[in-house]
Amino acid sequence: MPQDRKKRVKASEEVKEEAEKQSCCGAAGSTLCRVESLVSIDERGQMILPKELRDRASIRAGDKLAVTSLERDGKMCCILLTRAEDLSGMVITVLGPLVKEMTQRL
Repeated sequence: MPQDRKKRVKASEEVKEEAEKQSCCGAAGSTLCRVESLVSIDERGQMILPKELRDRASIRAGDKLAVTSLERDGKMCCILLTRAEDLSGMVITVLGPLVKEMTQRL
């Protein structure tokens, strides 16, 4: 692997690790993944998040949620909902240093 590519990969890994430390969903040692509820999708493709879950997550009417998917072996296996404001912070944390590094090379 060329030296330049090695540096980018290492920087990317370091940024991901930092983002995981700052994210509530990041570090495997502190994350608890569990089924919170089962929801049904109606004929219009809509679902209702149970009130108890909305309350625990502090989700209110009008809040924006980002829908993110995870794939395994080419198939979508998970759908995640993340507060839009939390997502933007994670994106800035991950992409900011990479963009800075790229602009310094120009």
